[in-house]
Amino acid sequence: MTQPALATRLARHIRAHGPMTVAAFMAVALHDPEAGYYANRQPLGAAGDFVTAPEVSQIFGEIVGASCAECWARMGRPAPVVLAELGPGRGTLMSDLLRAAATAPGFRAAVRLALVEASPILRREQHQRLAEFNPTWVDTLDDVPDGPLLLVANEFLDALPIRQLVRGRAGWAERMVAADEAGRLCLVDGAEGQALSLLVPEARRDAAAGAIVELCPAATTLAAVLAERLVRQPGAAWFIDYGYADGSPGATLAAVGRHRAAGILECPGDADLSAHVDFAAFAEAARAAGAAVHGPVTQRDFLLRLGAAERHALLRHRATPAQRAGLDAGYRRLIDPEEMGTLFKVLAVTSPNLPPPEGFGDGATTARG
Repeated sequence: MTQPALATRLARHIRAHGPMTVAAFMAVALHDPEAGYYANRQPLGAAGDFVTAPEVSQIFGEIVGASCAECWARMGRPAPVVLAELGPGRGTLMSDLLRAAATAPGFRAAVRLALVEASPILRREQHQRLAEFNPTWVDTLDDVPDGPLLLVANEFLDALPIRQLVRGRAGWAERMVAADEAGRLCLVDGAEGQALSLLVPEARRDAAAGAIVELCPAATTLAAVLAERLVRQPGAAWFIDYGYADGSPGATLAAVGRHRAAGILECPGDADLSAHVDFAAFAEAARAAGAAVHGPVTQRDFLLRLGAAERHALLRHRATPAQRAGLDAGYRRLIDPEEMGTLFKVLAVTSPNLPPPEGFGDGATTARG
């Protein structure tokens, strides 16, 4: 099989400059302007590589929209309010969110829509779906306009570049991407060092040789930047993703292409790369910067607490017999513990003086900085 052009270019760079971190490899594979995954394809849907919750059922976006509208009311109905999404995909989540939230009087008129999107292909799709809301596109969270903020991010954190640290005989080493004699990309372990050991959570530092810990500096930086803004200006943010809240599951970095698993080094630029989100680390960074953190709770609990079952029943009542099978399958996929129900979690970050958004009560953990 012919090696993809980006893999050849990466191997040439590695031979000239030495191995690169897994994080650097991910950044290039996903975002290289010429051959990166998000630069040259539309990844979502049956014809793409994967399907996200908003594509599975309209109920998902509608429930998030109801939570946003309720939180906006608790903020005192500020107008204008910046409604932002990180990684909006095809605009499906935001379209469903705005339809549901528009039932709150004054919400639609108050909204100033900002979309944080790097892919020119996805920006075009978002424009087609959301043009009536006159969105502004920006490259990073730092570029989102000032003001009261409502922010959503579904399956955004999992695609941020991660570092992999490996427990060696005496300490920890960084896993690197190298090239073998034939020019094929391969994983190697760098030199062990005490400084790397300090990056590993204390509870994991004495793990057995071969243990792997994944770190996501980009996620913790984003949490801190967002929290600092929420301390200055009122607002709330919802992060929905697959991940863990306790411990460390080891190596979770994976590649997906055409809805099938692929080798993470096999076809850079032609497959999606993602890793499970460390919600505990993300929450700790947000709290340390002064924000309040609520959850995480499972996606199942969040959706059911906000009326997903009732909304499903209503949609089903209005549907034709042929449509009901699709509605049932989508709803089941969202909430079933064997599907997305418990692997996916929802975490909210808010200004320190705001109460928890709806969906985070009844046993949800709330922590304040």
